[in-house]
Amino acid sequence: MSAIRSPSATDDQLRGQSQLRPGAAAPARTLSGEEVAPRYDAARLLDDELALRARVGSPGSYPFTRGIHESMYRGRLWTMRQFAGYGTAEETNERFRYLLEHGQTGLSTAFDMPSLMGHDSDDRRSLGEVGREGVAIDTVSDMRDLFAGIDLGSVSVSMTVNAPAAIMLAFYVVAAEERGAGAVPRAALRGTIQTDILKEYIAQKEWCFPVDPALRLCTDMIEWCSMQMPLWHPISISGYHIREAGATAAQELAFTLADGLTYVQEACARGVDVDSFAGRLSFFFNAQIDLFEEVAKYRAARRIWARELSERFGAKDERSLKLRFHAQTAGASLTAQQPLNNITRTAIEALAAVLGGAQSLHTNSFDEALALPSEEAVRIALRTQQIIAYESGAAATADPLGGSYFIEALTDRIEARCYEYFSRIEQLGGMVAAIKSGYPQREIAESAYALQRAIEGGERALVGVNCFSEGSDAQPEILRIDPALERKQIERLRAARGARESGAVEAALGALRSAAADADRNLMEPLLECARAGASEGEIVSALQEVFGSYREAPVF
Repeated sequence: MSAIRSPSATDDQLRGQSQLRPGAAAPARTLSGEEVAPRYDAARLLDDELALRARVGSPGSYPFTRGIHESMYRGRLWTMRQFAGYGTAEETNERFRYLLEHGQTGLSTAFDMPSLMGHDSDDRRSLGEVGREGVAIDTVSDMRDLFAGIDLGSVSVSMTVNAPAAIMLAFYVVAAEERGAGAVPRAALRGTIQTDILKEYIAQKEWCFPVDPALRLCTDMIEWCSMQMPLWHPISISGYHIREAGATAAQELAFTLADGLTYVQEACARGVDVDSFAGRLSFFFNAQIDLFEEVAKYRAARRIWARELSERFGAKDERSLKLRFHAQTAGASLTAQQPLNNITRTAIEALAAVLGGAQSLHTNSFDEALALPSEEAVRIALRTQQIIAYESGAAATADPLGGSYFIEALTDRIEARCYEYFSRIEQLGGMVAAIKSGYPQREIAESAYALQRAIEGGERALVGVNCFSEGSDAQPEILRIDPALERKQIERLRAARGARESGAVEAALGALRSAAADADRNLMEPLLECARAGASEGEIVSALQEVFGSYREAPVF
């Protein structure tokens, strides 16, 4: 996560550009640039052919605008799932245990850059990055150590990994099933793996294979999990990184839902019944600083998903129609200047997620614009969620802002913007064709540029950066990753290679290549065999690249 700052201006120059006067007027546009009227009334809500009641409904009822559960948090609070990972599996296991001891109710795993890109820790491309922004996972042995002493049958686990998601899932399943007396069968494992490869080509830029075979691998996971892991969410369709790249709220929603509908279409085209998997798809949205726009975004998302699954794909099971989502507060809103201000930003963003009906939530730590979070910063972030849950009253009733003229008008507007993007994507031939043409990438780049210009020009206030910047910018103590951990991880990997049977590894990788060459084969079982044999992530990716090839992005201007 990076602080918002001008690429061409010093901090002093930014401070001089826009020092707002105390009592200056509030902005008249949302963070996404949508105009906000001085006031809203009922007349603004009735300009659609549908009655307000049909559009909004009741909590727990179609179209789920007001939430997927009738009682929402009165029945059960959201899962408090803090994102964590650094160094080797042992260090991250210690952080996991620390978080569970302090009241966290689910685990969320951050992987390091080499792991996200499909590289082993001793690959030359991994130099200097091993364990720096997440945990290094090279083999099933690392996965065993990552969750050592943690009951995987009772804790929900999330893994934020996309291009090599199928490989990491294979490692996780094998690690859980081969724990001796504490073994957990795959059917009992609960959690989510991100897997959303389409948003990688749009925004985050971490891929291993070309678009089409990567999409095939995602569909393999959906199909396999629908039969083998009924409690597992095989894809967390992610708007978070799309928003972090500079998208507006409507762009985040439109491109994310279009990605999700593409995954549904691919699975259905394979003959998988929509109701056998759609209820296990989940979403991952950004919680930005514009409180009301974010609440409206979440409400519109549920309504659109329910309608599309029902009308386009004929889903009958109510679970298939319910959009479940995890939210994370906005990394892009954090500033390196006056970092303690980030506690307030995160609290507002977390409140938006709760008011918008999130099923799980991660709150960023105030020091994440500077480094991986310290234990103190993580504890404050978790306490922020707990204060909202137990002290604020925000969890007492379902959709507490529902019926607000302003919120309902914003929900309608974001929904309309989303369908405008859907129409353009359809004209381009669908989401895969749109991505290959660079359409969403260009839209996001233009929005990001407009926002940065607004910050630099003082049209958009950023407290402590381009206004109200007097006072101390003293930097807190930050977490520093010991470079020795990289050497330690490389030694672990080499030891794992030395302990395995090389013939079994070669046989498993050969079987994987053969399966990949057959377009009708599901690759999950061959991947499980590679994990059991002790093949490393990099070896598995290389074997698949021999069949699938590699990907190079065409620049978008």
